[in-house]
Amino acid sequence: MRVLIVEDNPKMAGALQRGLRSHGFAADVCHTGFEGEDLAASTEYDLIMLDLMLPDRDGVEVCRNLRRRCVATPILMLTALSSTEDKVAGLDAGADDYLAKPFEFEELLARIRALLRRGEASEGRTLQCEDLLLDLYTRKAARGESEHQLSNKEFALLEYLMRNPNRVLSRAQIADRVWDMAFEPDSNVIDVYVSSLRKKLDRGFDRPLIHTIKGAGYRFGVLD
Repeated sequence: MRVLIVEDNPKMAGALQRGLRSHGFAADVCHTGFEGEDLAASTEYDLIMLDLMLPDRDGVEVCRNLRRRCVATPILMLTALSSTEDKVAGLDAGADDYLAKPFEFEELLARIRALLRRGEASEGRTLQCEDLLLDLYTRKAARGESEHQLSNKEFALLEYLMRNPNRVLSRAQIADRVWDMAFEPDSNVIDVYVSSLRKKLDRGFDRPLIHTIKGAGYRFGVLD
């Protein structure tokens, strides 16, 4: 899952980015409304965290402009302004949720999970494909009698694959959704993590779930 953080306070932005990365998210940061709007409109994000008080323009204006540009990405507004009037203004501009500062990081994660679940009514705590079960809270993957604790990137990669079963995903698509702007296009890091997941989840099983599609990328699921 890839998140855009639009926050003008570098210390706050850095803390949010580190916290989200430690929980398996790819997180990009920008500090102005104009840059945030441009990134949100040109890059596919799963969630936008938008500060209300930005140095160059109001977060409500950014939110309204994104909705006018048909950007449907869930928007979570973060602000020190917590009056009912401020919340109504943000929600009426198209925000999906509103969290007042200061807040506990666990509450932020819970709200993010809730926003990402919208439109997927059947999803709860886990994702399942064939005999593989992924716990979205503990980041553990279980198949057969084996259970594995996944690293942050292993979890993010597996979650993306499981949300796109039987679809060929290019390395560029995977990099765009699982890694952030710091990703090096010439790196083999995706192949390394795919290999790691295979060792944990496919080794010893007759029906592998992770497949290399030569010249195209990877496909997740059982091949017919």
